[in-house]
Amino acid sequence: MTVARPRVTVLEGDVPVQGLEPLQDLVDLVVVDAAGLPAVLPSTEALFLWDFFSDAAPDLVARAPRLRWVHVAAAGVDHLVTPELAASEVVVTNAHGVFDRRIAEYVLACVSAHLKDLPATWADQPARRWRTRETTDLADRSVLVVGAGGVGRACARLLGAVGMRCRLLGRTARTDPEHGQVLGADDLADAVAEADVVVMAAPLTEQTEGLLSRQVIARMRPGSFLVNVGRGRTVDQAALTEALLSGHLAGAALDTFVVEPLPADDPLWDLPQVLVSPHTSSRTGSWRAELAAQFCRLCRRWVDGQPLSPVVDTGLGFVPAAPAPPPGS
Repeated sequence: MTVARPRVTVLEGDVPVQGLEPLQDLVDLVVVDAAGLPAVLPSTEALFLWDFFSDAAPDLVARAPRLRWVHVAAAGVDHLVTPELAASEVVVTNAHGVFDRRIAEYVLACVSAHLKDLPATWADQPARRWRTRETTDLADRSVLVVGAGGVGRACARLLGAVGMRCRLLGRTARTDPEHGQVLGADDLADAVAEADVVVMAAPLTEQTEGLLSRQVIARMRPGSFLVNVGRGRTVDQAALTEALLSGHLAGAALDTFVVEPLPADDPLWDLPQVLVSPHTSSRTGSWRAELAAQFCRLCRRWVDGQPLSPVVDTGLGFVPAAPAPPPGS
């Protein structure tokens, strides 16, 4: 007797999905675009959102009654998880680990460029202006990384490797075996006041929306530098712009915004002390191939009935950090 293969639907966008050939004999693989998705959802048992920013998959619980697993080819799942999905038994996984080092390298590059005043050097070159000046050491500069997940931890690890003093801030205070004491969200306003650099690497949840508020930005150390590689809506963008215009903050490197693409009339475009990048900090090297390979590994486990790991806690909106091992273990 032939056993029916589970139906796995892949939602692709402008970039065709590649690298799923190993699954052809394992599952009933269907690749569709946004227009074709509604027709296949009723029979879909697993959904792979290759087009990870697509809004074509709302109301999954109602529209896909056979759905058991959703995998998102991105770190953030804020656009996907609804109260209905969170309350269901559908398992959600994401691109956990694929982007950590990539984004950390972007953060290190931005911080280095700022402290070494490279934008001014680049501006001087076309004018053939020879302007000798002193810049800032990275070593011993204080950094607050907001977001203690994989991306935030990778940022702290890489910045720490060049001698920067890094502190992590997460949802709750705890002790981390690698990074020591992790601050809790209640410590944010005091912590930003002590940091030369603040790195936003938090996912977007109900608790983190507007986390870097006008009041918190006002508490930031004068002349400090902000990097946002998390989600635009975790920062009060209007208050940030005002702080940059007033000189309270020395600069910012922003890879994510409240509205994307950033509107052409947004004043952030015109600020020389601001780097505007189009949500590309994670898109380096073989990132697409690694995303496909990750899904293939997970899909084999799913077909074999093995538990998927790590899994997004849909109530929290992210993959929780592993608990610290007990002392002496």
